[in-house]
Parts: sequence; structure tokens; C-alpha cells
Amino acid sequence: MSAVDPVQLARDLIRAPSVTPEAAPALDVLEAALKPLGFSVDRPVFSDVDTPDVENLFAVIGEGDYHLTFAGHVDVVPPGEEAAWRHPPFSGAIDENLIYGRGAVDMKGAIAAMVAAFSRFSARRGDFSGRFSFLITGDEEGPGINGTAKLLDWAKARGHDFSGALVGEPTSADWVGDQVKIGRRGSYSATIVAHGRQGHAAYPHLAENAVMRLMTLLQGLTATPLDEGSAHFEPSTLEVVDVATGNSAWNVIPGEARARFNSRFNDCWTRTSLRAEVERRLSEAAKGEIQWSLEEGQPPSDSFLARDEALIGSLSGAVSAIVGSRPRLSTGGGTSDARFIKDHCPVVELGLVGSTMHQTDERVPAADLEELTRIYEAFLDSIFARTK
Repeated sequence: MSAVDPVQLARDLIRAPSVTPEAAPALDVLEAALKPLGFSVDRPVFSDVDTPDVENLFAVIGEGDYHLTFAGHVDVVPPGEEAAWRHPPFSGAIDENLIYGRGAVDMKGAIAAMVAAFSRFSARRGDFSGRFSFLITGDEEGPGINGTAKLLDWAKARGHDFSGALVGEPTSADWVGDQVKIGRRGSYSATIVAHGRQGHAAYPHLAENAVMRLMTLLQGLTATPLDEGSAHFEPSTLEVVDVATGNSAWNVIPGEARARFNSRFNDCWTRTSLRAEVERRLSEAAKGEIQWSLEEGQPPSDSFLARDEALIGSLSGAVSAIVGSRPRLSTGGGTSDARFIKDHCPVVELGLVGSTMHQTDERVPAADLEELTRIYEAFLDSIFARTK
């Protein structure tokens, strides 16, 4: 069996449109690439109320106690105005050694590199001591309800206990391998509701302006930083992302005003302790004179940090062996499906340079795919050398 070409597989995946939650076309391509390598492939579909059914893929090979999984997603965000693209977003066109298409960076390119890396590793090594799998969802860019979290539970129920995981999100900043994620900040979102009394703008003494009350609450919430950071994390953030009253009239004082905020918090906090701090700050700002309430938004996630030195060392060493310098270990950025995987095993993240992800003309240099493939292959060598 000849080795998989990461460039060709990336182009094939891009040519299989898979805007969330329609992952089946890309999963077809992936399954066709994995089965000839000897993988056993399952494609469970998960369902939940008020959210679309989503197909996922789990492919496994090998035997042994140590089980390494490569995780990622084949679903992509919509391409936007297709006429604005230099090349059609699902063409996988190559222009000046750049592969164009939705998902080229986030993250069909990385999945192609993962498959190619294993094909090379397997061709050289043959049998290896351990198990290796692909954990691929079609619900990362969407609600994340019928994806990785349920796929992990599905695999565990079938006897798959994971020892370590690599997620192929586009973590690199300037060049492939310059940054490895060893943890992620938590995320907490909520809406502050300030209650007043609606009235006529010409008679403010007969009303209680909810906007002014909300401004007081927001000042109290954001005046002081949450913390100064910790050993492995940057300072926590809290950003107001929307303010609204639902009032379109010019002569009405609103009786209710809402502000949505999101916090990306480090390991100084948990979701519970952060909520308590938000409530404390709002109570102090209100001084018993402002009526307010707090409504939690999208499901929160806690921060986490990988503490498996062997996993981190193997990946850092693989980067160093291929590119000549060790990566920066980071916990910055947004959330990823690593937040689900960390409940099952230690997890690290490394992928392509993310500068064009989700953009018009998303693209990846073909040379970067080859570089990432070589890093993943060296990582497999290092991990399974430890399991002999």
C-alpha cells in the first residue's frame, strides 16, 4: 500500500462540501482513505432535541494498552459570498503552491496530514505496540452537542480507553510548529438584565431608566481586572459583547436593558467561582438600589492544563526534530473540542498556521502540509517507541 499524499487528500476533503452539520461527504472521503490502511471504521450518528443529527467517525487499528488518538473535525463554516473567492471555495484549487478552499486550514488540511503521517509510519514500522485511532466529528463548528463529547462516550462504552490525544486545530502562529497548545482557558457567558420602569422621555421623573442602571452595573463589573494571570495562563478577560433594550422608539425610556458578556478565564477560577465573583461585583455596584438578574448563556467550560510530560515532550521533540526549534507551549486562544477530550485523557494540540481560517480565500501552502505530516510522523515514532 503506497503512502497517502497529504496534498491530494486535503484537496479531496475540500472538494467534499461539509458545512455543519452535513459532514457525510467528507467522512466518505476519509473512510475511503483509512480502510486500505487497515482501520476498522464506524460512523455513529448522534441526536438531541432542538439540534440537527450529526454523523461522526471513529477509526481504530492495533492492539495494546497504550491508545493514542488523533482528533479533529471535518465540518466547516459556510464560505460566505462565493463570488468573492479567488477560486471556488470547494474546488481545492492549487495556485502558486497554495491550496484554496473552505477547511484548508480549519481543519481538513491537518486531518490529511494526520492520515498521511500514519500511512508513512505504518509502512516503515508495520505492527506497533499499541492502539491508534481517529476521532473525527461533524459538529465542531456548530453547537458541539452531537459531536466529540458523545463520540468519546460512545467509544468508551465499547472498551476504548484513551491514553493520550492530539487535536489538529490550527494552533501555529507564524510557521508550522511554532506553538503547541497544552491547555485552554475556560469560557463563561451570561446576560446581565437591569430592571427599571418604562416611561416617556419627556417625563424622566416618572420613569427609571434601565440603560443608566445597566451602565452602573457594567462599570462595577469591569473596573478591576479579574486577575493577573498564573504560571501557565494569561490574565482572564471579561468582554461585553452586546447591549440591547429592544426599544426602537425615540420617546420611550426603556424599562429593561440587557448586556451580554463573555469571559475567558484561567486556572485562578472555576465556572462556579467566577459566577460568584460576577454576582459579588454586580451586587456591590447595585448598592441595593438597582434591581438586576443574571442569565447564563451558552454552556460554560472550565480551564484545563495537560500535565503529561511524556506526551508534551514527544510532540515538542517531534517539532524540534523537523523544524529545528522547540515550540512555544501555550494556553491562549479560544476553546476547542480538547475541552471534551481532557475528561478522558491528557490532550495536546498542534496544527497549521491559522491566519486564513474562516476567511474568504482560506488557503494553506502545500509545503506546510508536508511539514505538518513529517511532525505528526515523528510524534508517532516517539510515542510508540515508548510503548515497546
